[in-house]
Amino acid sequence: MGPGEDSEIVHRVVAGDVNAFEILVKRYRGLVFGIALRYVPADRAEDVAQEAFIAAFRSLGTFSHASLFRHWLSGITVRCCYGFWRQHYRRKEQILSSLSEDSKDWLDDVLSAASSDAFEREVARKEAGEILGHALGQLSAKDRMVVAMVHLEGLSMNEAAARLGWSSMAVKVRAHRSRQKLRRVITRLLQANRDR
Repeated sequence: MGPGEDSEIVHRVVAGDVNAFEILVKRYRGLVFGIALRYVPADRAEDVAQEAFIAAFRSLGTFSHASLFRHWLSGITVRCCYGFWRQHYRRKEQILSSLSEDSKDWLDDVLSAASSDAFEREVARKEAGEILGHALGQLSAKDRMVVAMVHLEGLSMNEAAARLGWSSMAVKVRAHRSRQKLRRVITRLLQANRDR
């Protein structure tokens, strides 16, 4: 299963042997589903993975045989994840009362954290997941994807840019701004908790 083999299958599909695409689906379904699972809710990952394969099938004519099919398909999958958040993005106030007691305790702990390092340590705690989920829900689709890829997954700016199909500079600017937005959202949650 080498890059040449993938390229040959793509040639066959583009030439009209549409059934050959099933070989690529079987070969890369784990990769595509794994990417979707990282960036969208688990109950939607299968739908997004299917959308990614549909998008890939429709775009096979644009595949550059000089690149690896898996990288090309990964980029399409990430963009489908971004599309999911863009489609489902809606700004709404998060109700603090819906947070668990552990999460409220975590907010109190973070409130007392004086330094950025202490804040980062607190974010790593288990209870932070729920808070982070609430905060990420307040970000736009672009901001959410960049935060997830750069700040949570640890991809480089160039890696994130390649997967999203954006320029490295656009990712760098968005990463900086989205991190600031995320901090503001968390600060608002903290302030709401303090005012209770």
